[in-house]
Amino acid sequence: MTSQPNLDHLTPEQLRAWAAQLMQRVETLDHQVDTLGKTVDTMGKTVEKMGKKIHRDQTLIEKLTHEIAQLKRLKFAKRSEQMNPEQASLLGDLIDTDIAAIEAELQSLQAVITPTEKKQNPKRTALPAEFPRTLIHHEPDNTHCPCGCALKRIGEDISEKLDYTPGVFTVERHVRGKWVCDDCETLIQAPVPAQIIDKGIPTAGLLAHVMIAKFADHLPLYRQESIFGRAGLAIPRSTLAQWVGMTGVQLQPLVDALRDVVLGQQVIHADETPVQMLMPGTKKTHRSYVWAYATSQFSDLAAVVYYFSPSRAGEHARNFLQGWKGKLVCDDFGGYKASFELGVTEIGCMAHARRKFFELHATNKSTLAEQALRYIQLLYEIESEVRDLEPDLRRRIRQEKAAPIMDMLHAWMSAQRDLVPEGSAISKALDYSLKRWAALSRYL
Repeated sequence: MTSQPNLDHLTPEQLRAWAAQLMQRVETLDHQVDTLGKTVDTMGKTVEKMGKKIHRDQTLIEKLTHEIAQLKRLKFAKRSEQMNPEQASLLGDLIDTDIAAIEAELQSLQAVITPTEKKQNPKRTALPAEFPRTLIHHEPDNTHCPCGCALKRIGEDISEKLDYTPGVFTVERHVRGKWVCDDCETLIQAPVPAQIIDKGIPTAGLLAHVMIAKFADHLPLYRQESIFGRAGLAIPRSTLAQWVGMTGVQLQPLVDALRDVVLGQQVIHADETPVQMLMPGTKKTHRSYVWAYATSQFSDLAAVVYYFSPSRAGEHARNFLQGWKGKLVCDDFGGYKASFELGVTEIGCMAHARRKFFELHATNKSTLAEQALRYIQLLYEIESEVRDLEPDLRRRIRQEKAAPIMDMLHAWMSAQRDLVPEGSAISKALDYSLKRWAALSRYL
């Protein structure tokens, strides 16, 4: 930078030249300032963009971490949704074994120190008295004493062992006598007893066993074929499949009657679960659904009917409900929406809302999820209190005790929603309840 000249000694031409030089320097500095300003703006936008990316990455990491933890819990943890204040360790069994060994050693040491103390043997649970008993006697081969005298029986010791006999085939041989009148030669014979499968060999008991094994015990027909083979008669799975189909046809009137009973209620609980179905003619499975419709816990009649559908389309729910107009307790499945427009009242299922927070608490130990569970637990306790009361009294207690808790829960959820990151697992759990709050509150 040049030193400033003495302006008093400069000629007019020199002053003009000096002023022009200064103006050029000012323009240069202004240009540099503009360039620096643009650079700062660019860097600010870059920082803002990087901040948003970091936020998205953090949200994605949280989401993936939650999903991984949830998958691990589904694969390895127990399915119960009860809150346990003491989380069990993965080495719980080993710890219990070590504790048992230490206690046993302590007992042995105490027995040495206090020999007069009588050891308490654990009592074994008695086997059910209604089980049939087979007596097996064990007596000495020789009932004579070595001294030559005859031994006298003075008592006995009895112990019981539990045994199990696998399925055993039996045959019902139906004999229908033929009766004839010698005078008019009229032939009389008892009619053939009614059967599930006309002219079939299985009894109702065998058909019930096959159906329960398949649908209640999840035992495929090919495994039942092997089991029956070990029992002495390998019934082909194709035959078993025919039995299942024909039994289902015979049971359809009972299913229809059960459906009429359920639809005769003012309150119905509904839920659906996916099942894998082998597509006919292919080796691929297809996701189908089984819908469960059940009466309320407050109904005088406990009933549930299952409805199979090849997809989750809402038309299947409408086909089942048809013209029914009552209160449907359900989750946020969109297939029910059309029924709500036709007069069905939507009641939000609190169990589904709770599950969102429970999964977060179980996988990530989320403190927000735990607080939500505490609120919902208070609502559950009130429901336990009013379960056996009359409807009017139950409604009044809900208004007095549950309604204020619901208000606090809603206010708390709304406040927390403004604080949590968008797209995070906790935000989704909060959104599920907040968007369905009107339906969740209708039970009051």
